[in-house]
Amino acid sequence: MKKIKRLAILLAFTGMIATGCNNNNDKPVENNPAANTGNHPASMAYTITKMYPHNPQSFTEGLEWHDSVLYEGTGLEKESRLAIVNLATGKDIKTLKLADEYFGEGITLLNGKIYELTYKSGKAFVYDAKTFKKIKEFNYEGEGWGLTNNGKEILMSNGSSKIVYRNPETFAITKTINVTSDTGDVQNVNELELVDGFIYANVWETDFIIKINPENGKVVATADFTGLLQQYAPGAQHTEVLNGIAYDSVGKRFFITGKWWPKVFEVKFN
Repeated sequence: MKKIKRLAILLAFTGMIATGCNNNNDKPVENNPAANTGNHPASMAYTITKMYPHNPQSFTEGLEWHDSVLYEGTGLEKESRLAIVNLATGKDIKTLKLADEYFGEGITLLNGKIYELTYKSGKAFVYDAKTFKKIKEFNYEGEGWGLTNNGKEILMSNGSSKIVYRNPETFAITKTINVTSDTGDVQNVNELELVDGFIYANVWETDFIIKINPENGKVVATADFTGLLQQYAPGAQHTEVLNGIAYDSVGKRFFITGKWWPKVFEVKFN
């Protein structure tokens, strides 16, 4: 399991969020005008539009919405799986269990294929999106965290401030961007989702989702989800951090969840 001192990460974030990110509820949250000055990231207001059940035994690492289907990749050795999930019930419709030695990580779908990372094994697996049959695998250096794609390339995070672009046929790195805010590099960039030309990312061990300009790596906005689970699932126990971003381009809605969370939240940014 990923381990790091939570306090150190939160302190690193203090400068970036001090003027803006708001606690949110089912009402739209207003942007903080002070956050829009200079190079400081704006505060993203959002509305929780709906909630769905989520398997509280799912240690979510990757979440993807594609052709009206919700895909999920989960982690932990001996427990990692890839699944198609019924959004309305939270139950798995189709499941592939990873070999016991692998800790599953981020997923993305491109050209009828599912790409899945592993945490420290240095392997990426490629499956047929319909049958879950493994097509190929790639080796890479370093850790694997989050995945998304821009229709041509795979975008991958590794727990640092870097997002690397990879060729989907060879997994060779084609480009690297460094994620920064007005306070410096943003470490622990995790689960990724590319929406309307911007990268949305969980920052591990925080309750924040950041919006990144892929042209220069700059964080242009942040959303604060502090207290979300406590507000809507006050009895939830043994939960871990916020992790998992999917986007429905038809319904114009985001889905977010977390590790061992009992709910998936439908979110619209205002």
